[in-house]
Amino acid sequence: MTLLLDTHVLLWWLVDDRRLTSAMREAIADPSTAVAVSAVSAWEVVIKGALGKLSVPTDLADQIEHHGFDALPITVEDGLAVGALPRHHDDPFDRMLIAQALRRRFVLVTADRRFADYDVLTLT
Repeated sequence: MTLLLDTHVLLWWLVDDRRLTSAMREAIADPSTAVAVSAVSAWEVVIKGALGKLSVPTDLADQIEHHGFDALPITVEDGLAVGALPRHHDDPFDRMLIAQALRRRFVLVTADRRFADYDVLTLT
């Protein structure tokens, strides 16, 4: 099984935020589970950081590597898959995460209840 972290889950993990559920903590910490972080999460963090909506870790790439997470690039096929998704959700970052998880059969770790509108495996 491979987990794909939603951006907020990644940020919560990095600061040991209490909003992480025990299921999330256990799954991410399990050494037998692969954990991926999408390039779209880095993109989202820097955009929202520039807008003053959140604090951006200055060493995000190093932290991702330090925690043993795999970097997941965005492909042309991922972009096309976003266009095929139903319009349940208009957030472009979330739609990319959903498309990537669906294409690869990853489990998307999120607290966003709107993801349930898609046929994507989630861990909350």
